[in-house]
Parts: sequence; C-alpha cells; structure tokens
Amino acid sequence: MKARIENALAARHLEEGCLVLYDLTSSYLEGKCCALARLGFDRDGKRGKLQIEYGLLCNREGCPVAVEVFEGNTADPMTLGSQVKKVRERFGLRRLVIVGDRGMITQARIDQELRGIEGLAWIGALRSSQIAGLLQEGAIAPSLFDEKNLAEISSPDFPNERLIACRNPFLAQYRRTKREALLRATEVELEKIALATRREKRRLRGKARIALRVGRLIEGFKMAKHFVLEIEEDAFSWKRNETKIAEEAALDGMYVVRTSVDQSDLSASETVERYKDLGAVEQAFRCIKTVDLKVRPIHHRLEGRVRAHVFLCMLAYYLEWHMRKALAPMLFGDETPREPREDVVSPKKPSPSAARKARTKKTLDGAPVHSFQTLLADLSTIVRNSITPNLEGAPAWQQETEPSALQQRAFDLLKNITVP
Repeated sequence: MKARIENALAARHLEEGCLVLYDLTSSYLEGKCCALARLGFDRDGKRGKLQIEYGLLCNREGCPVAVEVFEGNTADPMTLGSQVKKVRERFGLRRLVIVGDRGMITQARIDQELRGIEGLAWIGALRSSQIAGLLQEGAIAPSLFDEKNLAEISSPDFPNERLIACRNPFLAQYRRTKREALLRATEVELEKIALATRREKRRLRGKARIALRVGRLIEGFKMAKHFVLEIEEDAFSWKRNETKIAEEAALDGMYVVRTSVDQSDLSASETVERYKDLGAVEQAFRCIKTVDLKVRPIHHRLEGRVRAHVFLCMLAYYLEWHMRKALAPMLFGDETPREPREDVVSPKKPSPSAARKARTKKTLDGAPVHSFQTLLADLSTIVRNSITPNLEGAPAWQQETEPSALQQRAFDLLKNITVP
C-alpha cells in the first residue's frame, strides 16, 4: 500500500529531469523495545533517548512524495543510495538532480554511489575543511566578493563539478559576534579556575583535577580549539589561540555549493537558489515534528507500526501542504511565486504582498489575516448538531453551523484542491 501511494504521488509531482530534495531527521521513541530504536545523533534535545531516523523526498516546491524510516544510528549519507535507487527504479525517473546538504551528499557518496550514473546529477555543498583547503590553495580569495556575493570557481580536487563560492555578510557578522561572545564567556570561567589554583584556602591542586574541571568547562562552550592551555600540578594558565581563531574567521559567512549540473542548464545563481530550496524540507520536518502534526511521542513497539506512523504523518503533511497553498491569500506569507533574485546569497526579504499583510494584518478584501493554525481554529467552530425534540413522535434532524463569510471564503479556496 505504501509503495502504491508513493508511486502515485511521484507520478503526480515528479517528472523526468526534475529536481528532488532529500533530507533526514530523527525523532525519539518512548520505550526500548522497537527493533529500529538506537542511540544516535540527537536532534531533539533528548539525550539518552532511543530514536529512529527518517528521510523525506520532496519535489522542488517542497511537496512530499515519499518517506523512509531507518534505524536511529544510521549516518545521513548512508541513506542516500537507497533513495536514489527508489527514485530511479520504483518511480522510473532516469534523469534527475538530487539536492542534499553537505552532510548528505559527501565526497564518499559521490565517488561510490552517484558518479558515473547516467542521467543523475547532484547539488550539494562542501564541508568547512574542504573550503579551508580551497582557501589555502588560492582557489578562493577575498577579492572574489568585491562586486558580488558569489563567484564560480574550479579546483582539480573536484573534477567535473562546478563550485559556487558564496559569502553572506550578515551571517559573517553574526558568527563574528557570537564567537567573540563565547570567547569572552569562556575566559571569565577559565579565570575562575586560575584563581582557584592561587587562593589560600582549599586551593585547587593536581593536574588531573584541574584538567577535569577545565575540560568540562571548555567543552561546554565548544571553544577547546580556540585556547592554548597550560596545566601544572599547582597552577593553570591559558591564552587565546589566535591562529586557530583567524583560520575560523576566514570562513565566516562563507559556503561553497557544488554541482554536476551543466552551466547551460543552471546558472550559478540558480544553483544556489536550488540548494536553498532544501529549506522547504526543513519546514516539512518542523510541521511534522512540532508545529502541527506532532509525530512525537512515538509509543509503538513493532517496526511495521512505527513505519506506518511516520508514513501517515507524511500523508497528513501532504494534505497540509496543499491546504496552505490553496489558503495562501488568507494567510501570512507569499501567495504567488517569488521573482528570481539578483542577490541569492543574502537573506530573503518578504515580498510586497507578504510585507503588506504583515504590516496591516489585513487581506486585500479587508479580512483579517490568519496563520494556518488560527484559521483551522476558526474553522473548527463549525459543527454538526443532532437535534432530537422532546416531543413524542417528533422527528430528529441534523443541522450544521452556518459558516461566516471568512469561513466560506476558506471553503471556497479549499475546493480547488485535488489529490490523487
């Protein structure tokens, strides 16, 4: 049944040569009996909880077409091959572009599973260590971004691929500010430890005790690589590692999108925009996990039921995605596709329509603008009452609440939805 439904969704929303967005997330389980449950990379802030992982396939607009559940300790890249196989063999697409983040489309996956497959292309991003290598070899220079926030480069380390280097000045400033704040906060706490080794009463002594306290502190701030520590039996000192700090600062706000798609098919700007389309999958995960559908808590023990639970949540989001699209004129946000941007690196700005709705809190016809949640709450006030007169022999009947003008407008928009 699941395969038939996914095949129908893919036939409706995917086509030959299309872009397919893929990402993975995790959700924790209640209990310890599920065969899929494992300790893994925690995305939910529930340390020590067993979890499952599930990957979502969407079309370019973010409409979900398939979901797959994996054991909770499965590494993101190790799920990629099975999803490419699903799209090519089960969905019958011989030409496609798979879009994934830098943790998904890794160099190893490209070499072992993607490269050499006819008709298959990819869009991903480089890791920080790979970007640092490009800086060292001179492939990326600060002058590249003097006139524009992106530049297409090449490197022999990435054969048959295009590299688009991007620098977001807003992100660069944010990371500089955050790093300096963390450095200062770490220094305040390190100074407390240094003072503890010099105080007269109950002085902190011993390399092991001092190192344990310093390690616990510096790992908490994740600043270990930015400090040079000197620990002795009865003394402790530290200083900033300016070299490491400068190396990290050189990468502030910078990322590099990689692709095997030919330039005649996608320009540099279009490639960056398609990579940023992954935000649609992240939005789907937010709706499925927390905002609307709340896939958690998961109490199922049997593997088949866990898979069915996640699949039903995906189908629920499929309906929500179409509802949001149909109800867009009544909701905050964009109601028409955005025009291509000249600067695709800087953060997106609201369209004139979205900005007007956010400012006035009114639609074009003067009705109040809703969020998806508040509009559903308004629609939920419509009920069907069963009325039984307290008179002998009088017939019973059912009567529905008469919708308001706003509710009727929503129903009229929802009539345009068609699902397979």
